[in-house]
Amino acid sequence: MTSAVRHPADPEDPAPADRGGSGGTAPAAPGGSGAPAPVAAGSAAGGAGAGVREPLTLDDFARLARGQLPAATWDFIAGGAGRERTLAANEAVFGAVRLRPRALPGIEEPDTSVEVLGSRWPAPVGIAPVAYHGLAHPDGEPATAAAAGALGLPLVVSTFAGRSLEEVARAASAPLWLQLYCFRDHETTLGLARRARDSGYQALVLTVDTPFTGRRLRDLRNGFAVPAHITPANLTGTAAAGSATPGAHSRLAFDRRLDWSFVARLGAASGLPVLAKGVLTAPDAEAAVAAGVAGIVVSNHGGRQLDGAPATLEALPEVVSAVRGRCPVLLDGGVRTGADVLAALALGARAVLVGRPALYALAVGGAAGVRRMLTLLTEDFADTMVLTGHAATGTIGPDTLAPPHHAPPHHGPPTPPRRAPHRDRSHG
Repeated sequence: MTSAVRHPADPEDPAPADRGGSGGTAPAAPGGSGAPAPVAAGSAAGGAGAGVREPLTLDDFARLARGQLPAATWDFIAGGAGRERTLAANEAVFGAVRLRPRALPGIEEPDTSVEVLGSRWPAPVGIAPVAYHGLAHPDGEPATAAAAGALGLPLVVSTFAGRSLEEVARAASAPLWLQLYCFRDHETTLGLARRARDSGYQALVLTVDTPFTGRRLRDLRNGFAVPAHITPANLTGTAAAGSATPGAHSRLAFDRRLDWSFVARLGAASGLPVLAKGVLTAPDAEAAVAAGVAGIVVSNHGGRQLDGAPATLEALPEVVSAVRGRCPVLLDGGVRTGADVLAALALGARAVLVGRPALYALAVGGAAGVRRMLTLLTEDFADTMVLTGHAATGTIGPDTLAPPHHAPPHHGPPTPPRRAPHRDRSHG
C-alpha cells in the first residue's frame, strides 16, 4: 500500500517574517544574491519549534510571498481578467463544499496514490504550468522541478519557462509534462514538442482557451513588463519577439485559427500523449475526446481569461459526464487544501494541479518552500481521506459530499446570498 507523502523535517532556515503590504525587493537575477531564506521543507506534523515561523497553509505562503515580491510582480502572478469574478469564484466554490465525515473509519494510513497516463503518482497533486518561475526566485523552474521530484509529484512546464526544457529535465526526478501554446508558426510549437520528447517529458498539454491572453487590468494599470533578465528560454525569433509584455505578445504570436485537428499533429510529431487544458463545457469535452486527447484539464486559466466563466469545480461534473470515462479528467484553479483535492476527486477528477501556490512557495523558500507547500497539501489530503472514511483514492465519490438539499430548512424571510470576499490570494 502506498501511504501519504510524509517526510522527516529538514534542518532548513525558517521562513522570512511577513513584512505586510505589496512592497519588497525584486528577486535577484540569476547568479546574484538576495534569494529568500528557505523554509522548513519537511513534514508539517507536529508544527514548528519555539520561535520558528513557517507556513502552515497555502494561504500562509501567499501572504508571505506578497510581503516580499514587488507589487507589480505580485499583481502579475495573483491577478485575473476583468473584474476578477472568476478568479474569486474558483476558491469560493470550493469553500461552499461540505464533506460527510465517517466515525471510526479504522484506517491507519490511507493510500493516496493515483494512476495518471500510466504513471503512479504518490498523491493526486501536480504543479500546473505557470510562466517565468524566475520572477519568484532566481533558481526558477529547476528548483520547482527538484522539489516536486523529491516527493514524486509531476510538474507541467510552461511554454514560457525561463529555463530550457533540457535544464528543467536534468533537475527533475518525477514526471514532466510540457504545456504548449500554438504559435502562428506551427513549426515553433511542433519543435518544442519534439524537444520535450527527446528530453524525457511524458506528455504534452495543449492550452485550448487562449487565442490571446485575457484583459488583465492589474498588468495594464501597472504597465507590467517581464524584467530584462528573464526571457522565454525555449523560444526564438518571432515567437519570442515582444514577449516582455505578455498580453500584446499573445495577440501577435498566437494562432487564433487553431482547431482540434492540431491535437493529432502534435501527437504525430512527438509520439507523446496530448491533453487539452482549458475545457469547461460538455461540447468542448466531446470535441476534445473526438480529437483524440489522452486527457482533459478542466481549467479557466486561473481566472485569467474569460471573466465570468464558471469556477472549475462548478464545471467539473458537466465535463466528467460528457467524457464518460474515455480519458482522465484533471482540474486546476482554486485548490488550496486537502479538502479541495478530495472534493475534486469526489466529482470525478483523477488529480488536481496547483499553479500560483508553487510560485508563492518558491518566492518564500526556493525549492525547500515548494517541497513544504506540496507536503502540507498532500498530508492534509491524507488526513481528509481518513476523516471521510477512505482508505484509497478509488473509493472517493459523490457520496463523500453533503448535497446542498440536505441543509436544514430555513424559516422566515429569504437570506440574501453571501458574497465571498475577494482576497488577493492565489487562484490558479
